[in-house]
Amino acid sequence: MTKKILIVDDEERIRELVQACLEDIGGWDTITAASGVECLTIAPAQIIDAILLDVSMPNMDGFAVYEQLQANSATKSIPVILLTAKVLPSDRTHFAQMGIAGLITKPFEPTTISAEVANILGWDD
Repeated sequence: MTKKILIVDDEERIRELVQACLEDIGGWDTITAASGVECLTIAPAQIIDAILLDVSMPNMDGFAVYEQLQANSATKSIPVILLTAKVLPSDRTHFAQMGIAGLITKPFEPTTISAEVANILGWDD
């Protein structure tokens, strides 16, 4: 069965690029959300296999979205991969302790992002 990934980023061009890469190269279905609020509306209403979540978004950042996803029994088991431009070595440890599935740094390589997602989530069939 085809995996379905929710892409959450406030930048439209990033959403479109990630969506094209995951669909064309990864062969997965995708849904996009332009904000954390939109993510929190879509995630419980759909069958989602993973969420790619931007950290730096206006109004509600990725961490606040992640906390709300974890607080909802319908979404707490969905693996979340953070997309972020700013990562300190100490952040990686903190993310692991939070239960974040993985981290992809921006700028990412479009041709390999689907392989990175598959590797993080253990989807290498």
